[in-house]
Amino acid sequence: MSMVDHGWHSMNSLDWSTSSWRDFPVSQKVEWPNLNHTAGVMTQLANLPALVFAEETRSLQRHLSEAAVGESFILQCGDCAEDFERCNGPRIHRLLRVILQMATVLSYAGGKKVVGVGRMAGQYAKPRSNAYDTIDGIPIPVYRGDMINGPEATADARIPNPDRMLQAYFRSVATLNLVRAFTTGGYASLENVLEWHTASSSAIPLSDQYLPLAKEIERAVRFLKAQGSDNGMRDLRESKIYASHEALLLEYEEALTRVDTLTGDWYDTSAHFLWVGERTRQPEGAHVEFLRGVNNPLGIKVGPGFLNDDIARVIDKLNPNNIAGRISLITRFGAPRIGEYLPKLTQLVEKEGFNVVWICDPMHGNTVSTDDNRKTRRMTDMLSEIKTFFDVHACGKTHAGGIHLELTGEDVTECLGGSQNIDEETLSENYQTLCDPRLNANQSLELAFEIASILEVKK
Repeated sequence: MSMVDHGWHSMNSLDWSTSSWRDFPVSQKVEWPNLNHTAGVMTQLANLPALVFAEETRSLQRHLSEAAVGESFILQCGDCAEDFERCNGPRIHRLLRVILQMATVLSYAGGKKVVGVGRMAGQYAKPRSNAYDTIDGIPIPVYRGDMINGPEATADARIPNPDRMLQAYFRSVATLNLVRAFTTGGYASLENVLEWHTASSSAIPLSDQYLPLAKEIERAVRFLKAQGSDNGMRDLRESKIYASHEALLLEYEEALTRVDTLTGDWYDTSAHFLWVGERTRQPEGAHVEFLRGVNNPLGIKVGPGFLNDDIARVIDKLNPNNIAGRISLITRFGAPRIGEYLPKLTQLVEKEGFNVVWICDPMHGNTVSTDDNRKTRRMTDMLSEIKTFFDVHACGKTHAGGIHLELTGEDVTECLGGSQNIDEETLSENYQTLCDPRLNANQSLELAFEIASILEVKK
């Protein structure tokens, strides 16, 4: 068993480089039609400024190490797949508002310090089960995310285009710029908690729950100011939202990986937090090879098909020094299976002495299809998986460290259930997703209240 290391220093060994992943099998590989053009785009990306900064990334790692021991809670959420057309101020604003509202509910009602990690500013590529779609009996390449090809159901739109990586970069810049402006410019202040509710009341009709909580918080803030505690108000006025995405398109990740001038260590500056998925976490695969050399906090998605030996090898390869906060296991078993598989995984981790953060993804293991072949998810299934997640950790020596959700600030109809009583007949009313179904603003806040009640009981 490795000794616990609370430091933060280079993961990479002498045989690692930003391009060493190219010597390993690449799952979900993109076949670029012109390799010279692709190389030119990577050169352009490599010369552009970093999207995030190493000290920000180290700050998130410290928060994650706190979550591993139950001292904070990670709220990781955002779009299933960002798309270029929806990268605009109002949509980003609405998503940010929902994240802030959820964090407020979890922190104040649930009694936990909450750290926001958005699925944003880079979630432009998606793994796919099949390489082709069949349109009118003709196979065409599958849509892999706006960073790679277009969603339009034509052969031309589905041709991988490396110029899309540049478009993704600049849209990520725009997103991060707006998020930073909102979170440091006063909008994220708890003093505005009632304003958030007023601005979103048409989409979030939870006045009977959220409004009393908002008024209670407002009274508490006024009390602190009246007591002369204004010097301690900064944390209430500013809120940090970190950026995360799946490290799927390795060409893009390689181009944005830089040496930190302060420490001499490598960081992937495309996001603060990166994760490897169910389809790309092979111990001897290219994605694990790339990620083992960067110093970002990393997530590993784990579903019911996991093998103990494989997971242990991946964790050991990505975190050989057993650094606290470096690895998060994002479990996605599904409501019917989590009670069987999560205890096995926690036992493995405890036996090996791995330091990990436990995060529950109640979305991906609960995806179903309707009779008309539309993908959806039931809120009842999500809540069932979340409750079992907390119960399993409460019965052992581990801590429920966070939640990972696909959601939007829009009033979409993609997931079943909630106070709006969305059913299969109403799914088509505003089904917008280009990939997987997301919770809408109302459903997201409902789920936050449910999780807060669990946190309150478990603390």
